[in-house]
Amino acid sequence: MTGAPSGSRAAARGRSDPMGHRPLRGGPVAARSRVSAGPGFPVTDDLDLGPGSGDHHSGGGEGGSDMPGAPLYDSIGGTYTLTRRTEPRIAARIWAALGDARTVVNVGAGTGSYEPPDRDVIAVEPSALMRAQRPAGAAPCVAASAEDLPFEDGSFDAAMAVSTVHHWRDPIAGLREMRRVARRVVVFTFDGGDAQWRQRFWLIRDYLPEIAGLLAGKPPLAELARAIGARTEPVPIPWDCADGFFEAYWRRPEAYLDERVRRGLSAWTAVGPEAERRAVRDLRADLDSGRWAERNRDLLSLDAAELGLRLLIA
Repeated sequence: MTGAPSGSRAAARGRSDPMGHRPLRGGPVAARSRVSAGPGFPVTDDLDLGPGSGDHHSGGGEGGSDMPGAPLYDSIGGTYTLTRRTEPRIAARIWAALGDARTVVNVGAGTGSYEPPDRDVIAVEPSALMRAQRPAGAAPCVAASAEDLPFEDGSFDAAMAVSTVHHWRDPIAGLREMRRVARRVVVFTFDGGDAQWRQRFWLIRDYLPEIAGLLAGKPPLAELARAIGARTEPVPIPWDCADGFFEAYWRRPEAYLDERVRRGLSAWTAVGPEAERRAVRDLRADLDSGRWAERNRDLLSLDAAELGLRLLIA
């Protein structure tokens, strides 16, 4: 998300209590240091955080790097907002899937992309660096992990998670937590267990096969869906996708040569510098020689590609 949301969270900003009177599990002591309003969203005195609550910030207390998911983005998240932003066509699919939900918790929220501007949102993000990049006017943010959401049962109309499940220590536990705190669950993810997905996307097939190893042992999409009783819907990626996630540049291969693009993608860090250097070298050579275009000529006329991205809706 690159700026303050338009048409924004008026209800959230106008309330005296940005948590909407939803109790954090464990009471005031557990709640202390977990709520980070982010720039431009002061933590109000009405939040029952106990003595000293006024001096807490996004890097304090329980929001440290020991939480699942925090260490990776605490190390690579500094340039995230340069290339990662809301893709409106994907956002429309996610927001439509939320149905009539008025209160939403965004789990693994990062900087706040895809948070619906016309609903009452609470964000959950374990990384202090990512929380610090949330824009002015963003929804209030709790420092917590998906596997242990600090909310009572049924606190929200809907829970959403976007491009984050693959980072969770225990995806099944995280999804069940989302189901516990909300009557509706919407997750944007990919089917990493699908061998055809790995073959369809040329970056993995021809240049970065190490990605398959990173996904070993992760639960397949069908197992994730079963855990919460979800249906799945494919999400095609437009050729000019505004959000620079891993598959976004499927028709713009030269983008992967850009260091800034790669630094916004956790996969490049995860495979290690040697694999990254080899993949970039080989891709550059194939672009220069025309081999990439020859191998992937069937993609060049497509406006959107089906590369395994899915919505889980429960």
